[in-house]
Amino acid sequence: MAFNEKLSDRIREALSGQENVIEKRMFGGVCYMVNDKMCVGVIGEEMMCRVGEEAFDAAIERPGCREMDFASRPMKGYVYVSDEGMRTREDFQYWINLCLAHNPKANASKKKSVAKK
Repeated sequence: MAFNEKLSDRIREALSGQENVIEKRMFGGVCYMVNDKMCVGVIGEEMMCRVGEEAFDAAIERPGCREMDFASRPMKGYVYVSDEGMRTREDFQYWINLCLAHNPKANASKKKSVAKK
């Protein structure tokens, strides 16, 4: 599955001042990990934002935003944002800031243990 490279470039640039950012290919798109936690990414043509459950209700009311459903399963605290929701620089930055604000509160992914032989 292809993803919007221009949107990924915008996110990469927006996160350039952050420490400990890792870009990973996943979900058929790209995800930006901040401090070893999923933060923001691109799936198809949409931005995937980890906003947390406390900001979810306000976020979902914004134009171009919908609940993230991956493999037909809703993901709590995650949303997709279409182009409609991030046309202006201010709107785009709103989503980046919301993701970064939630990041310190987010749980890190569990590390996969390597089986010893």
